Amino acid sequence: MTESTMNQYAPPRAHVEDLPSTAVAELKLFSARGRIGRLRYLAYGAGASVIYYIVLTALLFGLGGTASSIATVLAAIVVIWFSVITGIKRCHDINISGWWSLTLIVPVIVFVWIFWPGSRGENRFGPPPPPNTLGVRVLGLLMPVIFFVGILAAVAIPQYKNYTDRARAAQAAGPR
Repeated sequence: MTESTMNQYAPPRAHVEDLPSTAVAELKLFSARGRIGRLRYLAYGAGASVIYYIVLTALLFGLGGTASSIATVLAAIVVIWFSVITGIKRCHDINISGWWSLTLIVPVIVFVWIFWPGSRGENRFGPPPPPNTLGVRVLGLLMPVIFFVGILAAVAIPQYKNYTDRARAAQAAGPR
């Protein structure tokens, strides 16, 4: 540059690009604001179910009659409320309105929510959720394992009973 065009007192000029935001959102467990991912959605659902059944068992053995019924209804209302909140957050992760959580009444749509990936970066509902912890991973994978073991048990137990009945009948008939 020539001395006539260069101003030594001018601020430097450079082209700067905005880098993508790497911030993650803070988790608010009992708020409908924010986002949660697929695995955290499964984990929260499994955790709420486990806690509900533990509380339900304790209420049935600890209380009696009308008090147990009222406490059971209140516990069910809390679980439904928590499920709605996590459904709204899952909607936000997919970048759709929380009102879409009403479609969870249809059982097939639950599978869409579990397998549909969320928005990668920040969307209109905020930054992405934080990475999953080990506890979330274990709790989130617990429900599919229980489901698989339950199906195996539903098939195996009647077959085993059939086998033992035939074995007893063969022993009663005696050797041939």
